[in-house]
Amino acid sequence: MSRSSEIRAKSVSSRTRRTILKAGGTLLLSVFAPLPSHAAQIMAVRVWPAEDYTRVTLENDSDLKVSHFIVKDPERLVVDIEGLELNPTLKQLVAKIQANDPYIKQVRVGQNRPNVVRLVFDLKEEVSPQVFTLQPIGEYRHRLIFDLYPVNPPDPIAALIMKGEWNKPTELKPPVAEAKPEPLPVQPEVQAAKLDSKEEKTPVLTRMITVALDPGHGGEDPGAIGRAGSREKDVVLAIAKRLKAKIESQPNMRVMLTRDGDYFVPLHTRVQKARKVQADLFVSIHADAWVESTARGSSVFVLSEKGASSTAARWLANKENAADLIGGVNIKSHDKQLASVLLDLSTTAQINDSLKVGKAVLGEIGGINRLHKNGVEQAGFAVLKAPDIPSILIETAFISNPEEESKLTDDAYQDQMADAVLKGIRKYFSKNPPLAKNRMT
Repeated sequence: MSRSSEIRAKSVSSRTRRTILKAGGTLLLSVFAPLPSHAAQIMAVRVWPAEDYTRVTLENDSDLKVSHFIVKDPERLVVDIEGLELNPTLKQLVAKIQANDPYIKQVRVGQNRPNVVRLVFDLKEEVSPQVFTLQPIGEYRHRLIFDLYPVNPPDPIAALIMKGEWNKPTELKPPVAEAKPEPLPVQPEVQAAKLDSKEEKTPVLTRMITVALDPGHGGEDPGAIGRAGSREKDVVLAIAKRLKAKIESQPNMRVMLTRDGDYFVPLHTRVQKARKVQADLFVSIHADAWVESTARGSSVFVLSEKGASSTAARWLANKENAADLIGGVNIKSHDKQLASVLLDLSTTAQINDSLKVGKAVLGEIGGINRLHKNGVEQAGFAVLKAPDIPSILIETAFISNPEEESKLTDDAYQDQMADAVLKGIRKYFSKNPPLAKNRMT
């Protein structure tokens, strides 16, 4: 081989080795370099409008990184979601905003830049948004939550008065055979100076008795579901609305509903609502479920200081207390201190009063449905922990029992249940009149 041929051969060989090394390097890089991330997929979009707040839920197959900010004049909430490509499911959000939504006029959805979707909520008033994520639980995948609370919420007592039926003119109706219910008695305030025995008279005093009715579950949390598909959240709201109408037909009683539609209310917020309107009684309404479909009967529960009265009561309390996980609570804003204070302040007196009203209501319910237990049961229900309000939780029937599920969806049974609870409440207040306050009729 000539000298020039040898040089050309070495050059070719060198280039070949460099090509192989470069190829090997590329292969090495492809093994160790991170692969481009897979865009998250939106599985479902849901909107829950309510007077309290509007919730928007994006359910997806992975955790999402989100940033948001408010733009003024006009009010807008701008949300950027990373790792997301616009898909037909997300576009459905536009059509899900209702004209009567209290806080959202409309929403605009678009691909702001590669791998980033922007949502712009045009708002009807100034809001304080809570944006947070929820880990998978139950039937749900990852959830991205937008809770839009009004910056200036209405005063709860003023709202209660505005909603009340007692201050509206009543229609003239033909006389009925039933006697008009008498106003319930109220204990007079203790007088500072003792009156002379001859002058002592029992003051006739009437004031509004405020009952907080709490339909369990709602919104993202359907509660128990019967074999025929009935949802606990729907059944108990229907019963609560019937009971509200019956209570407000009484001469000196009014009602605050912790929810009046299909939306979720955190457990501690239900208690706060009752305390804000200075409720005299708190009644939480549920429809029981058990692992065996043969379980049946109605129950009444009150709080326990020492532990549950039965294994079943403890199981049920744990299940109901998990509602916040399913319904979705922003852990960062959840008032853990409040929860501990309520627990510490729960008094023996409150539990004793709760037992009295529980027994009165259970006795009346026993007239329309079989009782699961003959006595009032006790367990650590979070929703019963108002320290200064007698509180009961009614399991109206087992929605997991096909026969009782049928009852729960029947108008006549719902009406009978509401009547029975009202009778029990009236019986309790007739024997235990509430103390006089400044809220006179």
